[in-house]
Amino acid sequence: MSSFQVRGGASLKGEIVPQGAKNEALQILCALLLTEEPVEVHNIPNIRDVNKLIEILVDLGVKVDKLSASSYKFEARNIHLNYLETPAYIQKASALRGSIMILGPLLARFGRSKIPRPGGDKIGRRRLDTHFLGFQALGAQFDYDAKTGFFEIDATNLQGNYILLDEASVTGTANILMAAVLAKGTTTIYHAACEPYIQQLCKMLNRMGAKITGVGSNLLTVEGVEALKGTTHTILPDMIEIGSFIGMAAMTASEITIKDCQIPQLGCIPRVYQKMGIQMTYK
Repeated sequence: MSSFQVRGGASLKGEIVPQGAKNEALQILCALLLTEEPVEVHNIPNIRDVNKLIEILVDLGVKVDKLSASSYKFEARNIHLNYLETPAYIQKASALRGSIMILGPLLARFGRSKIPRPGGDKIGRRRLDTHFLGFQALGAQFDYDAKTGFFEIDATNLQGNYILLDEASVTGTANILMAAVLAKGTTTIYHAACEPYIQQLCKMLNRMGAKITGVGSNLLTVEGVEALKGTTHTILPDMIEIGSFIGMAAMTASEITIKDCQIPQLGCIPRVYQKMGIQMTYK
């Protein structure tokens, strides 16, 4: 097993630019499936999970153009739903839990989708329940084929509904949101996650033409629309990375500069560290 050996006692100095947040990137990359128009996404982190999801999008038929090291242009005009039942998809999706979030956009836009049995076992009380119960509340019907091991999902008549999430799941909230934006009528999502990355997803969807209110709270209201358009979106820097470097600087009595932090989006992180006596200046 590989390992890291860390020798302490050294002072840190210099500048860093945090990469884009993985958790936001996975949601945003799935959301682009909601429209056939081009979507540009900037500050995409170059990490395994994100790159694997981009591979899945390409296999689905999404046209991908790399504009720079961290910027891409996507066009999901021609989507091949039959890819979802191939061995290649099963292999790639099983290695990336975030791939579950392609389900909401596909159900919303195409009215149907397929998903292999999660984890190779029965769907019971597991973390994906929030996703499935939310889809069912919107009118989706799940049928399991024991021969193929797939759940076939019929969502040809998604209707807005009152939904009380059993947990404030970030990915569950994102998935249900993406399904609800094209459903008929109004959806209210109670006990919704309200993290900055969910707020970012809501802002992106609203720029695309969705009608989502209550952004930043635990109660989201979604008025379904007929279609969404393209947009440009920039992913926030990774808050965990920023907080980690602040903490390392404090513990080693160092002075470092963290660029492009998007301070207004960091929530309580700056206030918590300042109350601990850590001196921070904003540029």
